[in-house]
Amino acid sequence: MRALRVIGLHEDGTSIVCEDPERGEKFLLPADERLRAAARGDITRLGQIQIELESQMRPREIQARIRAGETVAHLAASAGIPEARVERYAYPVLLERSRTAELAQDAHPVREDGPDVRTLDEVVAYAFGVRGQDYSTAAWDAWRGEGGKWIIDLRWQTGRSDNSAHWSFSPGAHGGTVTALDDNAADLHEPEIRRSPRTLRPVVEEQEAPQATLDPSWEPEPEPEPSEATVIEAPLPAPDENAEPEAPAEEAPAAQRRKTKKTHPAVPAWEDVLLGVRSQRG
Repeated sequence: MRALRVIGLHEDGTSIVCEDPERGEKFLLPADERLRAAARGDITRLGQIQIELESQMRPREIQARIRAGETVAHLAASAGIPEARVERYAYPVLLERSRTAELAQDAHPVREDGPDVRTLDEVVAYAFGVRGQDYSTAAWDAWRGEGGKWIIDLRWQTGRSDNSAHWSFSPGAHGGTVTALDDNAADLHEPEIRRSPRTLRPVVEEQEAPQATLDPSWEPEPEPEPSEATVIEAPLPAPDENAEPEAPAEEAPAAQRRKTKKTHPAVPAWEDVLLGVRSQRG
């Protein structure tokens, strides 16, 4: 690498004229931001300028995307720059996210009747214990959502399933408050509540009753009209107030009540009929 010496400022006022002392060749060097940072010995500024030139992204934009929840690896891949250069600006933002997640664990979950007396960390630890899950394997994170609100993220694994729960964090006195943003976060607030399973019933196909075949020429017989019978009520004779009461009939003597012997007419004998003589028979 050959060393050059500065001769002076070019007539355009934006470039530096340099010369090779051995060969006498002259070179024109643009007096841009990198040259000024190098002249001041500002290494940080030189790295920042390099990222801006390579990715067309300003450091402030990189930090904003990291603060919004993007990872260093994803941002570096999407911008086409090395991860080491992204980490230089992402590192302070990642510390901010980690600190916010720790503060949110000391906040109080908001319920229907007000904030819980327990902290979010205590509520989640109790829920994991009720479910028989290992709370130490869960990971906390935080990022800024839309509107500048901090979003708290909890991730854990159950078997082969990856689970996550999210809260909205509002810093304040006594640790602040957190509000559940999804069903998983709400379920962690009430681990005792079990959703009753639905009862499954077999589907039984209804058999249709056989329909009788009707003769198209058949007509139903008319129903007879109900006959109206006329009932004539005969008036009862009015009792005679001047009539004397009838005396009860006297009973007949016992001798008269006996049945008399029936008498039959005398039948003439055969010889009497023949001779014309009436015989005397008792």
